[in-house]
Amino acid sequence: MGEQQPLNERAQQLLRVLIDRYIDDGRPVGSRTLSRDAGLDLSPATIRNVMADLEELGLVAAPHTSAGRIPTVKGYRFFVDTLLSLKPLDDAEVSQLQERLSTDNTEQGLLNSVSDMLSGITSLAGVVTLPSRNYSAWRHIEFLPMSDNRVLTVVVGNDDQVQNRIFTAARPFTPAELQQASNYLNSVFGGKSFTQVRETIVREMQEAKNSMDKLTLAAMQMAEKVCENVDQQDDFVLAGQTNLMGVNELSDIDKLRELFDAFNTKRDILHILDQSQQANGVQIFIGEESGYHPLDECSVVTSPYQVDGQAAGVLGVIGPTRMAYERVIPIVDITAKLLSSTLKQRN
Repeated sequence: MGEQQPLNERAQQLLRVLIDRYIDDGRPVGSRTLSRDAGLDLSPATIRNVMADLEELGLVAAPHTSAGRIPTVKGYRFFVDTLLSLKPLDDAEVSQLQERLSTDNTEQGLLNSVSDMLSGITSLAGVVTLPSRNYSAWRHIEFLPMSDNRVLTVVVGNDDQVQNRIFTAARPFTPAELQQASNYLNSVFGGKSFTQVRETIVREMQEAKNSMDKLTLAAMQMAEKVCENVDQQDDFVLAGQTNLMGVNELSDIDKLRELFDAFNTKRDILHILDQSQQANGVQIFIGEESGYHPLDECSVVTSPYQVDGQAAGVLGVIGPTRMAYERVIPIVDITAKLLSSTLKQRN
């Protein structure tokens, strides 16, 4: 909005009323409705002039079948950034959410609950990325000899997650050598996050590769591969996507198919969610702002959740651009805080 002339108070009020009304009923808003709802003593001609100005600025558009106007992505963005009055949840609603999160014993169950909860409260699609493991610490590594120079590597994290990988070594190693290698790595890296371990291994292999003995070098290479695997966050839990089938703007069967294909493919939606993981608080992608064509008619409202003070994942809501932002934003925000708090207590 920086390059655009500021809107006067009258234009802002009319834009706010138009967007509120359009979010409520999904129909283009005409001058008569605005005149009635805006609480301003303006003639229909004045309102039409303001609408023409808003249209010229790219904040509203007139569908060809209607004399009324609807908000554009740019209009929604101005509304969300400048005009929106949030409706925070009351204490009873927050307590209800907290109660629902405290009933699941497993991490997977908890994440399923969160996505279901977001979907249920908003009547949109709820999404939660699985926690990345870079907040998990290395507890123990073990190397076990197999046939044909292969080595089974077992790494245990402090959250009891176990990673197994099989590698083919350049030469056979005895069980004693492999024990020596695991003792060395455990003494150096025990208690460090997998991200720190991997970064240290990569750096040391670059700096001291020539001076390392072959056993240490092989151990470092195998440990690096396992850490790389542990770090990857490659999934999310989605609930309520069928809610989107009842939304007028998404009722085109080709648009819906494209959207559901995107949910199944996951990669591009994960990319959008990943952008939010390091954000400070709620992020909102409106329409084509996501840069991902299947979401052109959708908005994505996200917030990162934390474990031990570090961003571990992202949760949010996917719905039409015509969503009740004043309600959805506080719901996403408080749910992220509650999930962070629940995960902290469990750790």
